[in-house]
Amino acid sequence: MQIGPYKLGSPLILAPMAGVTDLPFRNLCKLLGAGMAVSEMVTSKPDLQQHKKTLLKSEQTGETGLRAVQILGTDPAHMAEAAKINVERGAQIIDINMGCPAKKVCSVAAGSALMRDEALVSEILEAVVKAVSIPVTLKMRTGWDPQNRNALAISTIAENAGIAALTIHGRTRACKFSGQAEYETIRQIKESVRIPVIANGDITCPQKAQEVLSYTGADALMIGRGAQGNPWIFKEIDHYLQTGSVLKKPDVLQLKNTVLEHLDQLYSFYGNLTGVRIARKHIDWYFGHRGILPASLKDKINKAQQPPEQLASVNLAFSLFT
Repeated sequence: MQIGPYKLGSPLILAPMAGVTDLPFRNLCKLLGAGMAVSEMVTSKPDLQQHKKTLLKSEQTGETGLRAVQILGTDPAHMAEAAKINVERGAQIIDINMGCPAKKVCSVAAGSALMRDEALVSEILEAVVKAVSIPVTLKMRTGWDPQNRNALAISTIAENAGIAALTIHGRTRACKFSGQAEYETIRQIKESVRIPVIANGDITCPQKAQEVLSYTGADALMIGRGAQGNPWIFKEIDHYLQTGSVLKKPDVLQLKNTVLEHLDQLYSFYGNLTGVRIARKHIDWYFGHRGILPASLKDKINKAQQPPEQLASVNLAFSLFT
């Protein structure tokens, strides 16, 4: 798949997820087969551009492969300026968020709430595309609610504005993450536009990936929650798409080495105290795929304040699997 001048080595992309797709996780997923990984959403508000959280979310120093940063906002001028700032920081692709269904985002008419105002969508897309010389992509949902699926109309607006690729999550904003994703809207969009289309939603195994690709005709797939605690999903899907056979799951030693390396990167990136806190959810996801952690060990992992304490409990947990 091609996005502007960039050819992806794999048609599999890590979705932007708030509090998840930081630099350590993006690098890990790329190492394990993702053709691209998009940052968690970064605000476009001018007064927050130098805020520590904003800088961490948009940090790209040491990032491998393509560097894609997602920006969020409702003001065309602010979005254009945020795009320029992130290009200066090293971004090679700017992604625009019109897909987040979170209440705190939609309450200020950002994220998927923007889909209710197609005129404003057009203004934002045109402003950002004109502001930078790199590819600009758009991630959106199928609409505001099941009775108002307007992603097809917005895809035309996006193509006319110069958007380089579209990602569509197969749910409306009202659906949030409940129910099952629908792919008919994605199929219709793929048939109506000439730019690349990326399908997103409920892709959690190689067989489902093949099914979605075949049904929608999409150029690539974006994987979000399916990669939480399972960054190997990219390698597994790629192997299945190429060979039709299921790749063997990583053994306990491979799992342990990956988890410990990931934790080390989190501690280095955030510092010990914050790194330990961020690591908790990842540890829970990793072990969730192999069985439930004993409550006593989970409690120790979550109460740890420094890496040695947390690592001791993680290593003890792994001893239960051997």
